[in-house]
Amino acid sequence: MRIADQEFLESLVKAIVDHPDDVKIDRKVDEMGVLLTLKVHVEDMGQVIGRQGATAKAIRSLLRIVGIKNNASVNLKIDEPDGSTREPRVEPGL
Repeated sequence: MRIADQEFLESLVKAIVDHPDDVKIDRKVDEMGVLLTLKVHVEDMGQVIGRQGATAKAIRSLLRIVGIKNNASVNLKIDEPDGSTREPRVEPGL
């Protein structure tokens, strides 16, 4: 069964990327809420993240609204694709 938050994210991301067939979304539910893990083509990462993360923040905000409408906490994780040239993020204090 397809879920509203997953369908929403899929249609939104497919509309902004150049490789819509490579958009994959994994949905997990636990006591913390819903976690959607997004995987896109390596060349589409910039379009999904946006300048200084603006697009990713906007997508997360919209997903929160969809979650509120469905009485759920919805979070988004964007997976770094194989072949990415971005430096891995170092968590502060590690």
